[in-house]
Amino acid sequence: MRDKPWIFRTYAGHSAAAESNALYRKNLAKGQTGLSVAFDLPTQTGYDCDHALARGEVGKVGVAISHLGDMRALFAGIPLDEMNTSMTINATAAWLLALYIAVADEAGVDRRALQGTTQNDIIKEYLSRGTYVFPPAPSMRLTKDVILFTTAELPKWNPMNVCSYHLQEAGATPVQELAFALATAIAVLDTVKASGEVDADTFGNVVGRISFFVNAGLKFITELCKMRAFAELWDEITAERYGVSDAKHRLFRYGVQVNSLGLTEQQPENNVYRILLETLAVTLSKRARARAVQLPAWNEALGLPRPWDQQWSLRLQQVLAYETDLLDHADIFDGSIVIAEKVAELKREARAELARIDAMGGAVAAVETSYMKQKLVESNARRLEAIERGERVVIGVNKFVETEPSPLAGGTEAILTVPQQVETEQIARLKAWRQSRDARAVATALEALKAAAQEDRNIMPASIECAKAGVTTGEWGAALREVFGEYRAPTGVSGAAAHPGDGLDRVRAEVERVSRKLGRRIKFLVGKPGLDGHSNGAEQIAVRARDAGMEVVYEGIRLTPAEIVNAALEEGVHVVGLSILSGSHVPLVNDIVARMREAGLDDVPVVVGGIIPPEDERLLRAAGVAAVYTPKHFELNRIMADIVRIVDAGAAKAA
Repeated sequence: MRDKPWIFRTYAGHSAAAESNALYRKNLAKGQTGLSVAFDLPTQTGYDCDHALARGEVGKVGVAISHLGDMRALFAGIPLDEMNTSMTINATAAWLLALYIAVADEAGVDRRALQGTTQNDIIKEYLSRGTYVFPPAPSMRLTKDVILFTTAELPKWNPMNVCSYHLQEAGATPVQELAFALATAIAVLDTVKASGEVDADTFGNVVGRISFFVNAGLKFITELCKMRAFAELWDEITAERYGVSDAKHRLFRYGVQVNSLGLTEQQPENNVYRILLETLAVTLSKRARARAVQLPAWNEALGLPRPWDQQWSLRLQQVLAYETDLLDHADIFDGSIVIAEKVAELKREARAELARIDAMGGAVAAVETSYMKQKLVESNARRLEAIERGERVVIGVNKFVETEPSPLAGGTEAILTVPQQVETEQIARLKAWRQSRDARAVATALEALKAAAQEDRNIMPASIECAKAGVTTGEWGAALREVFGEYRAPTGVSGAAAHPGDGLDRVRAEVERVSRKLGRRIKFLVGKPGLDGHSNGAEQIAVRARDAGMEVVYEGIRLTPAEIVNAALEEGVHVVGLSILSGSHVPLVNDIVARMREAGLDDVPVVVGGIIPPEDERLLRAAGVAAVYTPKHFELNRIMADIVRIVDAGAAKAA
């Protein structure tokens, strides 16, 4: 009998709720069978859209959700009792789920009918994605609260996606992706069990609702084996460590977005083939097939994909599911000696890594000591160096670079741009919402929220009441920041092992020459302004600059323009490098450059890296930026040489 297809999703959301709702309804009409909601960075980090850190970030990488009214608009006309909704939300997962439940309650939808997933994996946020807010202990407590609440009241809901996707995007090897994700799942289940809030019978249900969200790269045979290894290791862990006897509760259930890290700005049309091959890794093996698949668009290395680009990725899934005989057969890899040997190798190495993490005290301890972060930074450095040396072939990047002009990628309409007025309009709606609500009810709800947090009661009931009272995302976040405090995770840069790449000796010699000329070592500030937490590129630049002999100032993510300029002033840096991948590069860079001029730092050059369209590059250069780097600039030694040259030229001009 032919198998049912997996759930077809497209990771989508931008601008305001009404625009995203229209996009969702179009996608559903095209045959998409589930929703995957992308939220903007202020929403993900618990800020209102008028907060200083939200400037330039509103509606950029996802939809802005400031309050219950926005959530109503986001799902208007979409029957929640029939929809399977995935929400990529972590630090504020309890809040966004509370808003979703409040909308369902208003519509008279039985909570037990709600289906979907909250990502809710805070450990990988400390390691790779950067939208954490609170320290590890209270963050794990919030994860536990969501799990226990949904197990009791939303039995069809997956309260957590243990998310290895972003680990691979940060450079994780298949073994690291296996081990770090499973260590995270163990840490969460240990937290739930240690709480004493769930009995032995219910604990099996808790385990059965834990799902995973994985990545799949181009080495699709290895990736396929990785998925089989995941399934077998999860079955072992849940049976042996937790004593789960029901085989259904031990099933490895996962969704996937295939690799975005390997998508190229050069010859971007080749990305279509990359996406297809990566999809095979998570669909070919019946025993390790994804339950839900969402695919990136071919042009994501250029900017935000358009609806047509997303449709192209959806059609790929549909052709694979409906036009091929993929779903007609049993697992075609059962009995393969090659597959079995590779699965066994991955399991053996992953168990060894899990044992190392367990000996440290588990995943939380491995975050706090920076062990896992350092390993990711080192793995990513090795990956980049292999591409630079040509050992790892990337078509159109370091091999077969000759090309005809692409009819797909030219012009300003090749990507979707979020209009500047989106932020202004969202702030206006937020102010109107604040004016229209019952201020006393809001204050009462927030006091009850803080009391629940302080008294270690489940955060979900109080959060739902906050949603219904009209509390905003920023107010919910501020209330819990007051109770739990905030956290800055280790960067992993200072402890990362050096990996001198070919040609670095020449750069080092130039660093020494220019440093002697300056009278002190070149000092390079690497800054991450705004709310963008994707720090992989900034970390690699910081590590390579350190290895080239520069003195590097890198304080991690989520800095205001004022903090970056102040650091540049206090540290006496020779050059400032800004990494911004959220699309907010123009307003943030303009702000920083203006503040530097006011502080008397107009002689300090600024370089910028990110996913920056040519039109925006011209704007940045007109604002005084010395150099702009995008994904096509993969040779880090050349970037280092550029930076040294820029500093040298600036020193000569000043002299």
